Amino acid sequence: MADGIRPADIPQGAFDLYDRYCHGDMSRRAFFEGLRKYAVGGLSVSTLAACMMPDYSAQQTAEDEDGLVSEMLVYASPEGAGEMQGLFVRPAGADKLPGVVVVHENRGLNPHIRDVARRVAKAGYVAFAPDALYPLGGYPGTDDEGRTLQSQRTGPSMLADFSAAAEFLKDHAATTGKIGTTGFCFGGWVTNQMAVNLPWLGCSVPFYGGWPPVEDAAKLQVPLQIHLAGLDERVNAGWPAYQAALDAAGKDYEVYVYEGANHGFHNDTTPRFDPAAAGLAWSRTLSFFGTHLAEHG
Repeated sequence: MADGIRPADIPQGAFDLYDRYCHGDMSRRAFFEGLRKYAVGGLSVSTLAACMMPDYSAQQTAEDEDGLVSEMLVYASPEGAGEMQGLFVRPAGADKLPGVVVVHENRGLNPHIRDVARRVAKAGYVAFAPDALYPLGGYPGTDDEGRTLQSQRTGPSMLADFSAAAEFLKDHAATTGKIGTTGFCFGGWVTNQMAVNLPWLGCSVPFYGGWPPVEDAAKLQVPLQIHLAGLDERVNAGWPAYQAALDAAGKDYEVYVYEGANHGFHNDTTPRFDPAAAGLAWSRTLSFFGTHLAEHG
């Protein structure tokens, strides 16, 4: 991190400001102004801001990772953008495998989500990570620009794009037709929505995403595993009502709350990253995939 600052050195209030900023609830100028309150004890506003921004210099996998085959594929999304593109990653030389749609945050297919797709492929799946910004020229190179572009699209249209990606993956020659989905933040919302709207899915694993309308809870037929951050008041505020609707409809689900973790705890490119919570959540995710996407699942 910048100037050797550790995540523990950053006040929780600064994390909360960053959450509001990166979800469009405050401007960049207001974010910097708000950080002034926390620029104490040798921390300057510029240092704090630099610490909060993603650092894509280190990835868990390489773009040309040994043992993986990656390519960008175009697919049809007639109810969404019309034409879409995504990163398609699979183990080299493998026979048909289950597939997983990986849904990005509110800033397009950035390097972190590409890395996550490769991690999924390394775990033995065909991963497909669409870029909701493809109709607007694709991920522009920075998350700030990506957020601005993604705000020009509508939620229903993007949901249609990711649902079409699941259909595309189901019918692809490289997959068994068993398809799961996972996503983060905006992608968690998409993943929750896909769980109630695509009953043929093998499973759905949303990370700290928004909730479907409570009346849709009764439609759930997909195995669901939910990951929430204990400090994420914004997303967690909607969970009790949705949980009550799931329970009233007699639906089975798993939910894990990682106490002391911030929204975005799985993203290892920002100081919100919580290694222990991320590691546990990812192991649970892969175990869930293994249970529900196997041929007998």
